[in-house]
Amino acid sequence: MNKYKKLVSNTAVIGIGTFGSKFLVFLLLRFYTDCLSPSQLGDADIITQTANLLMPVVCAGITDGVFRFALDRHEDKRYVFSVGVFTILCGSVILLLLTPIFQQIKPLTDYLGRPGYLWLISVYVIAACYHSLCSQFARARGNTKLFAIQGILATALNILFNLIFLLGFQMKVVGYVLSIVIADILSTLFLLWIDRLWRFVSYKYLDRTLIRRMLRYSVPLIPTTVFWWVTNASDRFMVKAMLGSEANGLYSAAYRIPTLLILASGIFIEAWQFSAVTEADSSHREEHRRFFGIVFGSFQALIFFAGAVLIAFTRVIAAILFASDFYASWSYIPVLVFATVFSSLVTFMGSVYLVDKKSVLSLLTSLVGAGLNIILNFLFIPHLGPNGAGIATFFSYFVVFILRAVSSRKRLPFDLHLVRLCLNSIIMTVQTLFLVFSWPLWILVQVLCVCAMIAVNFQSLYRGVRQVLSRGAGKLASSDEQDTQPNT
Repeated sequence: MNKYKKLVSNTAVIGIGTFGSKFLVFLLLRFYTDCLSPSQLGDADIITQTANLLMPVVCAGITDGVFRFALDRHEDKRYVFSVGVFTILCGSVILLLLTPIFQQIKPLTDYLGRPGYLWLISVYVIAACYHSLCSQFARARGNTKLFAIQGILATALNILFNLIFLLGFQMKVVGYVLSIVIADILSTLFLLWIDRLWRFVSYKYLDRTLIRRMLRYSVPLIPTTVFWWVTNASDRFMVKAMLGSEANGLYSAAYRIPTLLILASGIFIEAWQFSAVTEADSSHREEHRRFFGIVFGSFQALIFFAGAVLIAFTRVIAAILFASDFYASWSYIPVLVFATVFSSLVTFMGSVYLVDKKSVLSLLTSLVGAGLNIILNFLFIPHLGPNGAGIATFFSYFVVFILRAVSSRKRLPFDLHLVRLCLNSIIMTVQTLFLVFSWPLWILVQVLCVCAMIAVNFQSLYRGVRQVLSRGAGKLASSDEQDTQPNT
């Protein structure tokens, strides 16, 4: 199996196990907007986003470190996993000891709504950290099918407990969060049982040299993840602070639509990271550069096309998935989709840093994005409302993409397909403006823009399919040399 087929195969397995199940959660958006008011949905989103902020701090970024080091063939998997387990254990103990202290901080408890929410956040963080550790370790060991199956299980459990807690017991915000927590715990137990992960855990596997090496890689990922959280989620905190819980609830509902794009690109990125690292170990550098360029061209084409379709059908999707109280939030969706497209491109660029274990470069670029996002939020939200937060997020990702494109190509000068990238961006800009402002002929413009997106990206998609169907990567090096020239 050539590297392209292997990438597609891994993507397909992860996609089958992830997209279908999580798409059901996406469809539950109508259920959430029926069971929760805009302010309640906004509060639930604040709780989960706060937990997401704490996760990299509590686990010291070790889940990413376990994934990267477990991919190395010369590393003993038992030592790698044991470092991850005990690092999270230490962080969890510290978090539980600090939670009662945090409860005494009145501005914090007033902002969250209830003091008890802090314990809910702590349990959420610990459960999510161990679930992420076990699932990432399974993926790094090549257990792609198990990784996909546990994703299906986690989603099914989340849906089940949502129905029990929200529909049955009317637990509102607490029920929403508990559904995620219990699903994480049971999925972790499933992985421990099926993969017999206890075999990889022991105090005797705690090697000081390995701990230092892993933490040297992982610790810079703590601020990196925090900065990405700032770029991704700080706008919701600032919308709530400036405009109130109801406005944040509407904005949070709108944010769920680009989740489809995040989900689809995330499935590919999970498979791609595995291929990027393993192929770097076994391929000639020139072949690896060509591999990156071809894959990025196809990924760019797919993500822009998917974003264009999502924008074109924004009003239809909102009418189907949103309760009437939330429908007005459709106008925030196009900008958020555009931002998500560049977020996906930024993540792809970060795979170069992953291959070379250059987590510091990831840190520096994410710092720029986070700082810019906060500044633009302060400037835009008071004047443009929730859409100002979306615009701030877009510009943050756009700037970080440029920075990462420049720095990553210094390490691996792969083809960015720059002309096509610019054309795609222009088409999506026109789409977004016509829809948000409801300019005349906006429906016709949406149709024309989607058609233009197909025309611009068809050749790249065709090349990607041809690479997959080819029997070997070797003959492609010569027959497709002309297809990998810069700026096509």
